[in-house]
Amino acid sequence: MAARKLGLLLSTPPSDPSVDTVVQLAQAALRKGVDVYLYLIDEGVKTAVDRRYIGLIDAGVKMSVCAYGCQQHGILTSTIDSRVSLSGLVVLSGIIDGCDRFLAFT
Repeated sequence: MAARKLGLLLSTPPSDPSVDTVVQLAQAALRKGVDVYLYLIDEGVKTAVDRRYIGLIDAGVKMSVCAYGCQQHGILTSTIDSRVSLSGLVVLSGIIDGCDRFLAFT
C-alpha cells in the first residue's frame, strides 16, 4: 500500500504563528508514516534557513522553495540547504495534485 501524502504551503514570515503550526503538523504526519511535502513561497521563503525547518528535512520532509520568492526577498540561494529543491509554481502544482491532503498557510 502506498504511503499517504500531505502537502503543506507556507507563505507567512518567520514571526507568524503558522510557522510553528506547520512544523508541528509535519512532525505529527511523519510520526504516522505520512510522506510530507512542504513548499515555501512569498515570505515563507525566509524560513528556508530556519533550524526548525532544517530539522524537518532531517526527519524526511521533502521541501521546495520558490526561487522567485528568494529573489524577491533577498534570500541567497547559496545559503539554503542543498537538500531543498529550488523551484517554481509547476512543482507546487504537482504537490497539490499528487497529495492526498493539502493545507495552505497564508
